Amino acid sequence: MMDGELFLQWAVLVALALLSLSFILTVVRVVLGPTLPDRILGLDVLVAAAIGFIAVQGIKTGYTLYLDIAIALGLVGFLATVAFARFVLTRGKTERDAKPVQESGKREEPS
Repeated sequence: MMDGELFLQWAVLVALALLSLSFILTVVRVVLGPTLPDRILGLDVLVAAAIGFIAVQGIKTGYTLYLDIAIALGLVGFLATVAFARFVLTRGKTERDAKPVQESGKREEPS
């Protein structure tokens, strides 16, 4: 059974190395991202990489508690992404942009 344990150790090391590389590249994208949506997407990928780290740690140590932590982080990350998306959609809108469109297809003009 030593072959299986050795394979698991190497797989964990490779997974942690790849996750570290993705984490570093994503931090660069968040810092250099030219637009706000690029940065939001980068933060979402950071959450996914963190979930990967937690999952690999759970496999490495054998504790199932890490699975609960990863699920909670996934939910928080999803809610944060939705909140950021709503912010991007409403950012820069004026009251005039928020006016309802009339049946003729033209916006109501303020009087």
